[in-house]
Amino acid sequence: MDAIDKNILESLQRHGRMTNVELARMNELAASSMLERVRRLEERGVIKKYQAVLDPATLGYKVQAMVMISLDRHQAGPIDKFEDRIRAIPEVKSCWHLTGRYDYLVHVVVRDIDHLGKLVKDALAGIAGVEKQETFLTLSTIKSDEGYSLEYLPKD
Repeated sequence: MDAIDKNILESLQRHGRMTNVELARMNELAASSMLERVRRLEERGVIKKYQAVLDPATLGYKVQAMVMISLDRHQAGPIDKFEDRIRAIPEVKSCWHLTGRYDYLVHVVVRDIDHLGKLVKDALAGIAGVEKQETFLTLSTIKSDEGYSLEYLPKD
């Protein structure tokens, strides 16, 4: 990955709607060369997808929470079933499998506290194998996903 690839990635992380022509101009390349570079980054899996980042509050989602979950069994079958159920819950924005006291950290976004209570009691506690859960309300977002640091990428 060279300096131009790094510039492409930094630019697209900040401004995902940037056109190929704009990217090419910034890097002093022909538009066709830039298009080939971006396609190569996509094919290598460095660029996974493009998406719009929406504001949950303007969509009516006023409450976010982190739910820590422990499973009662740590075998492939129950873990796979739990993860499949989590993927199917639309209020779950992210889920991480952890080491330590809890097995999973689940980030949920809901309309209000009643919605959160229903989600925790029905959807999450209702998953077979959930032994315990602890819910933490978020008070504010200090920093949200702004992409990855490219400072430490290997140089060609």
